[in-house]
Amino acid sequence: MTLPGEEIRQLRIKKLKALFSYNKEAYPARSSFSLLDIKKLQQEFYQRMRSGRSVGVAGRIMARREHGRSMFINIFDGSGEFQLFCAQDRLGVNAYKALRETIDIGDFIAVFGKPFYTKRKEPTINVSRWEMLAKSLRPLPEKWHGLVDVEERFRRRYLDVLMNKEVHERFVMRSRIMKAIRSFFDEEGFLEVETPMLHPIAGGALARPFATHHNALDSNLYLRIAPELYLKELLVGGFAKIYELGKSFRNEGIDHSHNPEFTTIEWYAAYWNREDMMKCVEHFFRRLMKSLKVRKIIFQKTAITFPKQFPRLPFDEALKRYALIVNYTKETRDSLVLKARQFGIDPDPSASKGKIADEIYRKVCRPKIQQPAFIIDHPLDISPLAKKHPDDPTKVLRFQLIVGGLEIVNGFSELNDPLDQRTRFEEQERLRAGGDSESHPTDESFIEALEYGMPPAAGAAIGIDRLTMLLTNTNNIKEVILFPTLRPRQ
Repeated sequence: MTLPGEEIRQLRIKKLKALFSYNKEAYPARSSFSLLDIKKLQQEFYQRMRSGRSVGVAGRIMARREHGRSMFINIFDGSGEFQLFCAQDRLGVNAYKALRETIDIGDFIAVFGKPFYTKRKEPTINVSRWEMLAKSLRPLPEKWHGLVDVEERFRRRYLDVLMNKEVHERFVMRSRIMKAIRSFFDEEGFLEVETPMLHPIAGGALARPFATHHNALDSNLYLRIAPELYLKELLVGGFAKIYELGKSFRNEGIDHSHNPEFTTIEWYAAYWNREDMMKCVEHFFRRLMKSLKVRKIIFQKTAITFPKQFPRLPFDEALKRYALIVNYTKETRDSLVLKARQFGIDPDPSASKGKIADEIYRKVCRPKIQQPAFIIDHPLDISPLAKKHPDDPTKVLRFQLIVGGLEIVNGFSELNDPLDQRTRFEEQERLRAGGDSESHPTDESFIEALEYGMPPAAGAAIGIDRLTMLLTNTNNIKEVILFPTLRPRQ
């Protein structure tokens, strides 16, 4: 018979009180003896056993098996799992009785004893002393997976990573990815910088921001939607190669590839153009695969390979190939609205022609691009910070890297003409006045910086969350963010 959760909690509270009758603390500040990481003990086990000296380890109880006046306990400390042997004749009657009557799976304990091998050749510690480090009042779930528990897994991620080894390893991989990214840019001569999270103007991308108010300054501020404008101001200031790895925030819908709070690496190089930046991205992926020791990626049952050079596909050609929009240039805004509705898209009345085309591209075209490919030459009206294409002023020198149907990288040759930038901002303001809440506001401070002179440059950004999805074969962004944004409980 399984006891209800509250009944189990009350039984554990009784055990908590029983600890005091055995003169044992339930939540001491630390163990009274020195502790080894389990991973280190595993690596040095034979030598420590041969020395005959006792060692101390600590961890959470994950399993216990009683055998008369002895028991085996498995503990986990985050670095590894280890087996303990606790016997009455070794611990003493009172200490063994206290152990047997007060511990539960989920408790944190520290033990001290001599290493030995069992008859089954299992590395084990023969415990001579034990201490409670933290008494668990709620039972760990026996099973923590399946569709029934998906929402609870995200809400109680601490249990998810504890009970689900695959999930634990996924976040270890995410950490390795971020370490490899920093290593790449550091070795390529880029300087890591930090720019503000709170912006007086929500710039750097087309997105709806989160707004707040600073009481002392009596001014409105916005959580950053991108670090772009501040990073480009640093190009004006003489930094030639810079990057920032951090959070951005967008007040948008949540789906399998979008979370309002997300992590990016954004980098800029003076005197580079779009082609230089695309070569950098290709080089980055070769180095990343080597650093992570990943030879082949399987994403959603598709084998992904990264060639030395990724194919280039113009934006309007992607519309033609996948959405059957034969000639984007000849399309009008109204004709695109009709095509969008055929794909189940209902464009906002304030949306520009390029924005409608982008919605079609994102819903219809992008999911069909599985192998790495650069989408290039985007419409001018959805790229207000990119340099115009020299052969077609209605397009810009922009690129997006698509892999597995996900946008992984976005970049372009940066617009450094302050007069052109002001004209672009004015057009965005016109769209804003028409009701487009994601249009880019005019940033006079940024235009002023450009007027001091910014060198020709290229910039790009990688979504760390989506990159982790790709490298761990995960189809939901919530699975690669430790604490994703969730709807409040009713």
